[in-house]
Amino acid sequence: MEDQAAIRVDGLTKYFGNLPAVDHIRFDVRAGEIFGFLGPNGAGKTTTIRMLCGLLKPSDGKAHVAGFDIQKEIVEVKGRIGVVPEISNLYDELTSLENLIFMCQLYGVSKGQRRKRAEALLQLFRLEGKRDALFSSLSKGMKRSLTIAAALVHEPPLIFLDEPTSGLDVVSARNLRTIIKHLHQQGTTIFLTTHNIEEANNLCHRIAIIVKGRIIVNDAPEALKRLVQGEFTVEIGVQDPDLPGLTGWIEEMDGVEEVKRNQNRFIVRFSGRPPWESFLPSLHKRGVVVTSVNTLQPTLEDAFVKITGLDKEIMMMEKEGKKG
Repeated sequence: MEDQAAIRVDGLTKYFGNLPAVDHIRFDVRAGEIFGFLGPNGAGKTTTIRMLCGLLKPSDGKAHVAGFDIQKEIVEVKGRIGVVPEISNLYDELTSLENLIFMCQLYGVSKGQRRKRAEALLQLFRLEGKRDALFSSLSKGMKRSLTIAAALVHEPPLIFLDEPTSGLDVVSARNLRTIIKHLHQQGTTIFLTTHNIEEANNLCHRIAIIVKGRIIVNDAPEALKRLVQGEFTVEIGVQDPDLPGLTGWIEEMDGVEEVKRNQNRFIVRFSGRPPWESFLPSLHKRGVVVTSVNTLQPTLEDAFVKITGLDKEIMMMEKEGKKG
């Protein structure tokens, strides 16, 4: 038994036919941290979680979860983790309270503690007013909250959250993030997959990025942002953004790496410090009236684009049933 990390993964691999969905990945998750697992659809995020939770047998490699071998000691693993799938596993015909009490039974919570534990979780997730409502009648945000609550009935030290805020409205997503932070403050280790880069930036202590089954970087968000520290991104407002040829003119200027339009503004990424002595005068000569110039700080999205070579919009796409 190994207990130095909440999760230790060494060469974990999963093939579907001849396709390596997860390809010899290695990482550790420290006890008590929120660990982010980012990647585009089909990158291997959900496949990794399914292996770590004992729902899918690895093709190669090994992993320890909560100190136990996922292949040799899976019963011990399952008793120490909570798993929140992207699609809820609760029962429409049961009330919120009944669902939680039933999950207590499944996880072996003593009979005398089941109702007390369920009531406490309903209060934590602000669902006490829906204790007697059928699960089928709850809003999407409430269903998501109750699904997370159900994974906590046996008070596991480690929980897996697979796209917890996917498809939720802004308020529901914000409430769930608050709950995730609360769980962390209580000492729970959280393994979080998300397509939302900004969510990962706000919640996670460290982030691993997986692309085509391979982890290509694993570090703290601030460290990842430093990878693009030498680049400068500038937001330029202009009076007439529809001026013919404007985007092309900007792209051709010295030091410009990328240009994207955002309504009447242009987001311009430079390879180094912008050459203001030539850049703005060149625009002026072409009749471009610049109304504003703002330097933008590097973001985790910028780091993601540089590290993966993928457009950040790819990460914001909802899952569409792809194996990942």
